[in-house]
Amino acid sequence: MMDRFLSNAINKVDKKGRVSIPASFRPVLGDQGRLYTLAAIDQPAIEAGGPQLVERGEQQLAQMDPFSTEYELYSFVLHGDSDHLNVDGEGRIILTDNIREHTGIDDKVAFVGRGYFFQMWEPERFKAYREEAREKVAEMRRNRQAMTGGKFSADKEQGGG
Repeated sequence: MMDRFLSNAINKVDKKGRVSIPASFRPVLGDQGRLYTLAAIDQPAIEAGGPQLVERGEQQLAQMDPFSTEYELYSFVLHGDSDHLNVDGEGRIILTDNIREHTGIDDKVAFVGRGYFFQMWEPERFKAYREEAREKVAEMRRNRQAMTGGKFSADKEQGGG
């Protein structure tokens, strides 16, 4: 199994607009000198990762009618509203104006692991979203338990969840 982007970290942006990718994320990137980035559709975040990030989107595109409105819009977001960021020898990237405008990032970046990709957030927006996500997951868990008559799930019986 390949490594995954896990956890989160907040790093400072320097005066030149550079920010260091968290040290724990760099082994997942390997010797990759370029990141693919996409503006998240439903959040003020940027999604970043290797070729797998774009490949997964292209797999979805391949299932669509290339002459459909759905394909045109999805292709625009996947290809036309994306970018590449070069990673320097010290593991830093330069934040573009588009990234700053979409996220509201100023002097700090919250890096958030999402498995095969990671997100970049303005830290306060990330904190608010994290709380919202945790509340929704707790509600989904309660609903699932109510539907199963309060029975424990297999992972809970094994000490998880």
